[in-house]
Amino acid sequence: MDSLLTDRLFLRRWLPADRAPFAQLNRDPAVMEFMPALLSTEESSRFVDRIEAHFEQHGFGLWAADLRKSSEFIGYIGLAIPRFESAFTPCTEIGWRLASAYWGRGLATEGARAVLRHAFLSLGLPALVSFTVPANIRSRRVMEKIGMTRDPREDFDHLLLPEGHPLRRHLLYRLDRATWAAGYCTIP
Repeated sequence: MDSLLTDRLFLRRWLPADRAPFAQLNRDPAVMEFMPALLSTEESSRFVDRIEAHFEQHGFGLWAADLRKSSEFIGYIGLAIPRFESAFTPCTEIGWRLASAYWGRGLATEGARAVLRHAFLSLGLPALVSFTVPANIRSRRVMEKIGMTRDPREDFDHLLLPEGHPLRRHLLYRLDRATWAAGYCTIP
């Protein structure tokens, strides 16, 4: 599936016109607060290339997110297979990155709920994970709002970050299809 719709969002495959606003988003210190570094225009473009290659390889990925009302690009929401090995891999991750001007409106939660529905009902995935650093309260709240839970015994050190890096420690959240179906889905 190349797109998903919610009341306020259009999640779709990436367009060439998305690269400039995505690069701007990735240079915003507020957006990238819990990432290792700001991304250059070239690094952002390579990230989009990896996203598109992921779609081609796996049939799903991180969708570009537009506001339906204005068709304005605001970031991404979607699924990815982590590029590192850990005790919980292989797995599929649900994730999001939105421009800071759109925080606090429930857009990440709304988009993530649509992605969960697609992951569990259309793709038949058995479970999803999400992870972030302990200080990223905004993302943790989205994870909790969509029904994900954390077992502190599964928290981990992100192996792509060097030992001693302030962002190395990550919290792992999970949601399986049965739990989602029992309490978090609404099937028309």
